[in-house]
Amino acid sequence: MRVVFDTNVFVAAFAAQGLCSKLLERANEHDFVLYISPFILDELKRVLKTKITLYTIEIEEAISLIAEVVNVINPEKAGIKVEKVCRDKDDDNILACARAANAHYLVTGDKDLLKIKKYKKTKIIPPRTFELLIIPK
Repeated sequence: MRVVFDTNVFVAAFAAQGLCSKLLERANEHDFVLYISPFILDELKRVLKTKITLYTIEIEEAISLIAEVVNVINPEKAGIKVEKVCRDKDDDNILACARAANAHYLVTGDKDLLKIKKYKKTKIIPPRTFELLIIPK
């Protein structure tokens, strides 16, 4: 199963030892294939610095951990661009990543994305629903 996590899922994984960190661990255990785009990586770095206020070394460690778990895909290089689907143009970049990855699921806590429910072949679901899909170990 191919999956994209929205930036907010990665942030939650590093902000607290909860559901999102468990989902990231499951990706590390190869229970599904996790994709990320350069846009999501950049947004994650920015949010970890400005909202979570991690130090640069902590951000580098977080990105290094993620790099071990994910497959980086560049929608622009794949010729995929999503425009004006979402109210927030940043969310269009998340959808572009899901489309480039041919993802089965986009996991997010973003209410605007969750309202869409499905984009092309990708189902958009919250972390709790995704957890139920991958059956806890």
